[in-house]
Amino acid sequence: MKKRKKKKKFKGVILTLSCLLVMGLSVIGGYAYYLYEKSEQTVAKSYDSSRDVKSSMREEKVEPLTDDLSILIVGIDDSEERGQGSSHARSDALMLATLNNEDKTIKLLSIPRDSYTYIPSVQYATKINHAHAFGGIDSTIDTVQNLLNVPVDYYVEVNFNAFIDVVNALDGIEVDVPYDMKELDENDKRTVNLKKGVQTVDGREALAVARTRHQDSDIERGKRQQMILESIVSKATEATSMTKYSSLITAIGDNMTTNMSFDTMKSLFAYVQNGKPSITNLSLDGYDDMTTGTYYYKLKQDSVLSVRQELQKQLSLPVDTEVNYENSYLLDHTTTINKQ
Repeated sequence: MKKRKKKKKFKGVILTLSCLLVMGLSVIGGYAYYLYEKSEQTVAKSYDSSRDVKSSMREEKVEPLTDDLSILIVGIDDSEERGQGSSHARSDALMLATLNNEDKTIKLLSIPRDSYTYIPSVQYATKINHAHAFGGIDSTIDTVQNLLNVPVDYYVEVNFNAFIDVVNALDGIEVDVPYDMKELDENDKRTVNLKKGVQTVDGREALAVARTRHQDSDIERGKRQQMILESIVSKATEATSMTKYSSLITAIGDNMTTNMSFDTMKSLFAYVQNGKPSITNLSLDGYDDMTTGTYYYKLKQDSVLSVRQELQKQLSLPVDTEVNYENSYLLDHTTTINKQ
């Protein structure tokens, strides 16, 4: 009798655990389906199908599941406080990510915002961040392609609100603050106070770290933006972040424009399905120039060539052996037009 009771009790425990497991899987499955539906709706709002076409430097449109590709990340400040709207805002951050489909690696280039280069839409050279003000995302893409001689296949354009909301949705990220700082917040109020060192920061603090450059340089600023982007990717790919995905999706969708469809984004999941992907950071070397009375960051020809070659290899493209002065408008070219 005791054995029978024990067997019945054991069977009861197994049945209960089975029911809990099924219920748990149902909840997880339901949540995953909810996130899928929400993601699809969010991307649909942000998706600009009119620009989901092949790059002008491609013979055919890339296939994310099989081809190497590039994504231009454009951060803009379209705040009304600065009198800027999205149509004529200058880009505050420019990063080009090149994805190699064979080894699932990413090479990430941060382009200094004051880099002097040729802007095709106005046919003269000035700071690269002016390209967006002259002709929006199309002008920015053309300018980046002209400078780096690689195609821009996709773009993601986000404003400061997205940056703040994404970090907050993840309950903060870990960054290495380079020095003690008292910086401007998203409303241009000097309310962000941080001490030097590794620490967890919220959205407005992360934005301040990404934007500061007055104590060092635009190059170091670019490195900080790369560090912050990597920190966001790292936090977002943690298993514990799953419960935050709903807020994360909302944060991105409300402040983003892209030419990537939902299907394209799904196909890029292969780059993060095994955790944080291998990311190599690149930078463009140059020097400060005030000879015209306006500050420019002069790009060095050998650095432009070296970065071009790195990106071209990553995208399995023919590799440049020299930089064409006529098209690149590097600052040591004497016939360039110094026009702001």
